Amino acid sequence: MIRVLLADDQALMRAGFRALLDAEDDVEVVGEAADGAAAVELARRCRPDVVLMDVQMPGLDGIEATRRIAAEPGLSGVRVLMLTNYGLDEYVFGALRAGASGFLLKDADPADLLRAVAVVARGEALLAPAVTRRLISEFVTAPAPADPAAGRDRLTAREQEMVELVAQGLSNDEIAARMVISPLTAKTHVNRAMTKLHCRDRAQLVVWAYESGLITPRRR
Repeated sequence: MIRVLLADDQALMRAGFRALLDAEDDVEVVGEAADGAAAVELARRCRPDVVLMDVQMPGLDGIEATRRIAAEPGLSGVRVLMLTNYGLDEYVFGALRAGASGFLLKDADPADLLRAVAVVARGEALLAPAVTRRLISEFVTAPAPADPAAGRDRLTAREQEMVELVAQGLSNDEIAARMVISPLTAKTHVNRAMTKLHCRDRAQLVVWAYESGLITPRRR
């Protein structure tokens, strides 16, 4: 059973999501929050598997609420799926940096929403390669870090290469084909890198690659 918390300041939007999710046998809506502060508190009380988090809410917004949830060791199993009306806008990279496992448009098809919840609940990142590439080319504009090599000494040369490919938007299968290794081996290297860098998922690995200076975004 996937336990879901809804966080959106629009009651009608929450009602729509609840109706869709309640119709699924393997999904349970465990709470609703109308603002970010309530979302954090309910996450502590209900320990959902997934929080559907709106970006823009009164008081504490969705990005700060996500940051607080991701920062609490006791909520390490809670994954945040960020909801936005605006697609790949200025909020997306901030949401990933804060600890979101992915993002989804509010007007997505119901089937896409259900799939997204299932993907994030498994601990995976909802960042398809094509979306990752768009994110990189359009919105990654972070300044150079104070210590460009921060964290890199934890990774082997092969693991650094794997992280670079993840940050370029390649899936494990694409990495395997590029490196002439098995998909399982690629997945193992990527998972080891995430463990060493304390990244929750591939989304966080992409953020680390840019913020550490391992990858330098192209300026337009």
